[in-house]
Amino acid sequence: MFKFNRELVKGSTSLIILQLLHEKDMYGYQLVKELEKRSNLKLSVKEGTLYPALHKLEKQEYVETYWEMQEKGPDRKYYRITDAGKEVLSEKQKEWEQFVKVMDLVIRKPEHDPNEV
Repeated sequence: MFKFNRELVKGSTSLIILQLLHEKDMYGYQLVKELEKRSNLKLSVKEGTLYPALHKLEKQEYVETYWEMQEKGPDRKYYRITDAGKEVLSEKQKEWEQFVKVMDLVIRKPEHDPNEV
């Protein structure tokens, strides 16, 4: 099965995390599983990438945490996006869209005016 280069995924981790948390609060393992599910197992993030990214986003105050008690098993630490995180997500989405357009221009032979970007 084809998987993307880890460095490509690593460079997009904060965008992915913020997008998923914008939709609903999640705990770490849930983020990993949701990403795998949505990408048809083509993208995966290891703990060594996910948790440092989450901690960085928390330090930047783009995400915050809270604990939720579980009926069975230990309490879970959930992550949720903050208002500042929503603003950054919007900026990152626009930046991503522009990046994709530019990469498309570079990789494919343009059929339109390259100055449109």
